Amino acid sequence: MTFNILISDPLSEDGIFPLREAEGFNIVVDTALTPEQLGEKIGEFDALLVRSQTQVTREIIEKGTNLKIIGRAGVGVDNIDLTAATERGIIVVNAPDGNTNSAAEHSIAMLMSLARNIPQAFHSLKNKKWDRKTFIGVEVKNKTLGVLGFGRIGQEVAFRAKGQRMNVIAYDPFLTAEKAEKLGVQFGSVEDVIKAADFITVHTPLLKETRHLINKEAFEKMKDGVQIINCARGGIIDEDALYDAIMSGKVAGAALDVFEEEPFVEHKLLTLPQVIATPHLGASTIEAQEIVAIDVSYDVVSFLQNGTVKNPVNLSSVPKDVLAKIEPFFNLAEQLGSFLSDLTEGVPEEVNITYSGDLANFDTRPLSRNAIKGLLKSKLGESVNDVNAKFLADRLGITVNELKTSKSKGFTSLITVEMKTAAGTRKVAGTLLNGLGGRIVRVDDFIVDVVPSGYLLFIRHKDQPGAIGRVGTLLASEGINIAAMQVGRSEVGGDAIMMLSIDKHVEESGIEQLKALEDIFDATPIDL
Repeated sequence: MTFNILISDPLSEDGIFPLREAEGFNIVVDTALTPEQLGEKIGEFDALLVRSQTQVTREIIEKGTNLKIIGRAGVGVDNIDLTAATERGIIVVNAPDGNTNSAAEHSIAMLMSLARNIPQAFHSLKNKKWDRKTFIGVEVKNKTLGVLGFGRIGQEVAFRAKGQRMNVIAYDPFLTAEKAEKLGVQFGSVEDVIKAADFITVHTPLLKETRHLINKEAFEKMKDGVQIINCARGGIIDEDALYDAIMSGKVAGAALDVFEEEPFVEHKLLTLPQVIATPHLGASTIEAQEIVAIDVSYDVVSFLQNGTVKNPVNLSSVPKDVLAKIEPFFNLAEQLGSFLSDLTEGVPEEVNITYSGDLANFDTRPLSRNAIKGLLKSKLGESVNDVNAKFLADRLGITVNELKTSKSKGFTSLITVEMKTAAGTRKVAGTLLNGLGGRIVRVDDFIVDVVPSGYLLFIRHKDQPGAIGRVGTLLASEGINIAAMQVGRSEVGGDAIMMLSIDKHVEESGIEQLKALEDIFDATPIDL
């Protein structure tokens, strides 16, 4: 059988070598197609390979009557309509690991350039000035590098920094002290890292929790003369706060490759001699561009020949009759995972997902992937999807178990997600109510009835008169309206919970005030 492959964006010959080498593949390279021309031709092809130039719209996908797989030679898939591809049973793959080495090398290059004032000195020399005194640098040997975000790239940066005989302290929501010790770095919280570091490099995704992670308050906790590197995502560092910190002398310098708004050419940071910057070049190497093409090419070959892929982006298709039964639970499963992630302290070690009642009769693996996606997404961001969630959990060392029982516990179908960490075990259960949608019906051992959406507040307290009133009064003083409230208790005067649906997010200062109230043990904001 011959498979027809269309490559509509420029890819190097070395990058598509796996396709050239495979038997039974007819490869067509046409990088000048208009959308109309692509629509006319796409029906002939089994696979489409793109970078960021080609827009793979719903219209193109619907015209791809023979299309089985779309490969994106890169990380982002914004130019591909994933929903349309999934509806048609077309798998989409990308290359999330291809730029790891390049991004790590660029981070180290920026760190060394920052430490030794290399760009500034070169600029001075270009202006015919021989000035050695102005550009005296610092050695990095025996200095402490703080790494915020210790995934693939963060670990590669740490490995290289240790080669420069730097000390490394790292934070990541999935990093434990034991894992850090095995990797030869010191483990710490975000605050530990920013207080201890001489240089700080960030390698987190951009989430609501990490937006402006490095802000005015963070700068105030840092050492005087600290130096900052960001080759991850614009927005992790508050650029205005960074400017102020440099002007005050708190920060000695900054090296930036990414920015909140790009192109980045007008910001006042670029007027400072202490700042060096590059135009988002972290993944811009010949090797990285080849690697992402190679990775995608191998996935295309593997899928068409064997039906397997390494880096899927969208949900693989399931039989339509099964999909009709489980699809209504997709969103609920993800919400339960997200709820549990916000609720639970510590690094997840084991996740147990139990399906009770009618759901136990179906293939529930897609639901489990959605639950794991929700659990990981709040920490890893949009890079987590339905298909790669289980793979990412495995890579993080999280054991995932899927269990089924015919016992419905009073519900037609019930999903229970349990997460174990070193701090203990927490669980949440949910179901669908006819005409009312998803509901959280149990948190730990407490029965509730909560709509899993919007802003929630989970409070553990002692069952005493006045506790609910004190919470309501404090939230009112913060301008936060309570839309709904559920309460539960183990026994009169014993442990109790409140589950509040509220109109806006509770800031950290408000959470601390809640925890300080009489009879309140803990308060956790949950954003769904």
